[in-house]
Amino acid sequence: MNTDLPSHTTLAPDSPWRRCRWLAHRGGGTLAPENTLAAFRLGHQHGCQAFECDVKLSVDGVAFLLHDTTLERTTGETGIAGDRTWAELTALDAGGWHSPAFAGEPIPTLAAIAQFCITTSSLLNIEIKPTPGVEVPTGQRVAAEAARLWQGQASPPLLSSFSVDAVAAARDAAPGLPRALLLDALTPDWFEQAQALGCVAVVVDFVLVDAAWVDRLHAAGLLAMAYTVNDSAVAARLFGWGVDALFTDAVDRLPSS
Repeated sequence: MNTDLPSHTTLAPDSPWRRCRWLAHRGGGTLAPENTLAAFRLGHQHGCQAFECDVKLSVDGVAFLLHDTTLERTTGETGIAGDRTWAELTALDAGGWHSPAFAGEPIPTLAAIAQFCITTSSLLNIEIKPTPGVEVPTGQRVAAEAARLWQGQASPPLLSSFSVDAVAAARDAAPGLPRALLLDALTPDWFEQAQALGCVAVVVDFVLVDAAWVDRLHAAGLLAMAYTVNDSAVAARLFGWGVDALFTDAVDRLPSS
């Protein structure tokens, strides 16, 4: 367990996460192959200062970027990504599916993305995206790796997941890193769950947001965040209700900060 930092249950008033308004979804939205360094570079070129990505584990324990459980959609290969070794995964083309210009773009490690974000002074939300059945070890390993990679940095990553077990494991492995609970539905106990996990934020599908939801989070000192907003009128409505930050694919059209 990482004990270098105090347990994160609230954000400091000067935390960079309190100033974050937009996060580039999966690096560069839909303009580049998601969850690749090419996507992060493109997002940065458009002025993005905060990013989101999905991280899971290879069968030999390497933390790498990929959204889906399987490889078909973004590599053209077949099977479960988490069943492959890192040596197998690093040889795959994660860019050609998007467009010929990105052919040959590799799957990156979390370490490579950390280096990019630290070098560019960018914030990162790491969505822990476990292969089904390995939620706890994935939460543990990704959190511990993030704590190591960002050790001593002023802007630590925000760890989030739809998996309660993964968030709990991340909390236990790296209590000094801020956490968020991801939700695609507001269950009766969602608020209590977020508090029990020591989360600093809750992230939901934007269609679930209303002013009362935002007010409840703010009253408890938590950030209210929503995904994935690609329309300026929707964004204006959400910000009008007090939402703190939005995830977007439209990195070329919506404000980057």
